[in-house]
Amino acid sequence: MEKVAVHLKTTLLPFFAISLILLPLLQATSVRYCDRKFYPVKVHGVDISPDPVVSGNPATFTISASADQAISSGKLVIDVSYFGVHVHKETHDLCEEASCPIAVGDFVLSHTQTLPGFTPPGLYTLKMTLEDERNQQLTCISFSFKIGLGSSVSDS
Repeated sequence: MEKVAVHLKTTLLPFFAISLILLPLLQATSVRYCDRKFYPVKVHGVDISPDPVVSGNPATFTISASADQAISSGKLVIDVSYFGVHVHKETHDLCEEASCPIAVGDFVLSHTQTLPGFTPPGLYTLKMTLEDERNQQLTCISFSFKIGLGSSVSDS
């Protein structure tokens, strides 16, 4: 019986150690599509760095996606809500956030922004719409992100 217990400890210990290392990687940002079931652009994941976002410091949102069709140009529309209240909207040229033209297949959108230092901490919802040059919606997703407390030490 003692040999079985020792064997289980030596067998399961590495598994638990690996689980503790991989657990943070499994906590991916949950992405929801807006309303339609089919979009020409499928979003595979969103990476937010740092997570949580810190007010007054740059934050990068990296979106991995794939396109069913080539995209030569377009726009990225970002709407942000705080506890369900719309607080911010901005529009960006797609080709400033990704390498254009976007070929059929996998691509990455990356947007870096520094939020004002007075941005309150809490849970925010970001809705991102991608449109082509004819204003046809290519995808629409939403996801939540957290803004933590900023550092009380300012950079001089």
